[in-house]
Amino acid sequence: MAAQLRFARVHRKLNRFDEADAAYSEAGELATLAGDRYSALLSRIGRANTTLGRGNLADAQRGLEGILADARAAGERDVEARAEQGIAAAFYYMGQSAEAIPHAWHAFELYEEEDSQLRALGDVGTMLLSLGDATGAERALAEVFRRGRTHESVSNAVIELMHCASFRRDHVGFARWRERCEDRLADMPPNIRADFYLKQGIGQARFGRYRRAEVLMKEGLAIAGAAGLHEFEFRIERILAGLPNCQHAMVREAQPATEPMVQTAELREVSESLAQLGG
Repeated sequence: MAAQLRFARVHRKLNRFDEADAAYSEAGELATLAGDRYSALLSRIGRANTTLGRGNLADAQRGLEGILADARAAGERDVEARAEQGIAAAFYYMGQSAEAIPHAWHAFELYEEEDSQLRALGDVGTMLLSLGDATGAERALAEVFRRGRTHESVSNAVIELMHCASFRRDHVGFARWRERCEDRLADMPPNIRADFYLKQGIGQARFGRYRRAEVLMKEGLAIAGAAGLHEFEFRIERILAGLPNCQHAMVREAQPATEPMVQTAELREVSESLAQLGG
C-alpha cells in the first residue's frame, strides 16, 4: 500500500494527473480490502490533491472537507492535518486567504512530525503576507527558518522572508535574504528556483528597477517552462505583461490584497498564537 501511494505521489508531483488518480484509486481499493483505514484515507487525500493540481479548486475543497469529517470521526489525526492543509491551499488559490489561514494553522497544530508542522507554518506565513500582514508572516517564516531541517522548507522560508522585506520596501532586509537565497540556489529544485527568480523580480520592481525585474522574471519563466510548471509560467507571464504599465499592475499581481488586513476572531487567535512562537 505504501509503495502504491508513493508511486501515485510521484505521478502527481510530475503533473501526470490521470496516472496519479488511477494509482491513488488502486491504492484505496487495496487498502479497503485489507481493512487499512489510514491508507484508504490517504488515497482519498491524494485524489483530492490531484484534483487541486488540475485546478478544480471547489471540487477539491468539497472532497477534502468530506475527508476531514471522516478523519475526525476515525480519530486519524495525521489525515485530519493533511486535509486541513489541503483545504487551506484550496481557499488560498481561490484568493480567500482569510478563510485559508485558520485551516493552515489547525494543520500546524495537528501535525506531530516537525517537518510537516513547519510546512504548514510556512503556508501560514505566505497566506498572512497575501493579506498584508508582513509582521505575522515574518514571525511564522522566521520560525520555519530557525527550526527547519529540510532544505525545501528552509529555502521556501528564506524566499518568503525576502518577499516580506520587499513588501515592506526594506532594501537592506531584501538584500540580506536574497544573498541567503543565492547561497542555496544550486540545491533548489526547479519549482523553488523559479519562485526565487519570480519573487526577486517582484522585489526589484517594487524598488523601481524594472529592467532588472524583467531579466529575473524571464529567468524564472525559462526554468518553469523547462520543468513543465504551468502555474508558474502563467503567473510570471501575467506579471511580465504588466511591467510596461509599471507599478499599478505589479501591485495588483504581487499583492493580492491591497486593502487593510481582514480581522476575524480566528485570524486574531492565529496572530496571538504566532506572537508566542519561540517565546
